[in-house]
Amino acid sequence: MGIFNKLFGGEEKEEKQALPWQELTSVNQLNKIIEASKTKTQAIFKHSTRCGISSMVFRNFERSFDVEDDKLDLYYLDLLSYRDLSGEVAARFQVFHESPQFIIIRNGVTVHHSSHSMITPQVLHQFI
Repeated sequence: MGIFNKLFGGEEKEEKQALPWQELTSVNQLNKIIEASKTKTQAIFKHSTRCGISSMVFRNFERSFDVEDDKLDLYYLDLLSYRDLSGEVAARFQVFHESPQFIIIRNGVTVHHSSHSMITPQVLHQFI
C-alpha cells in the first residue's frame, strides 16, 4: 500500500507514541501537582471535548510534542466532566479560565499559561 500512496500523492502517516497524560479528576491532585512542581515541571491541558477548536488545538499539541517524558508530568482536564475542578485550577494557579488552556507550574506557581492557537509544546523547553 505504501507504493500506491507514493504514486498517487497519499501520505504515509508516522505512528507516534501516545503522550503520558494523567487524567486530572480531583482537587487532591492539585496539591500533588504543587508539591511535585518543586522538582519537576507540571503542565495542565484544560480541554472542552465538545469544542471543535479545543479538539484541534489538542491534536496539534500532541502531534508537535517533542519533550522527553521524564522531563515533566502532563495532566489532562476534561472541562465538561469536571467543571468545579476547572474553577479550582483557575483559582489556585491564578489564571483566568479559558478553553482550551495550557498551564505550566514550577515551584508551586504558574510560570506560563496560554490558550487557543498560542498553545504549543515548544514553550515547555523554557521550563524543563
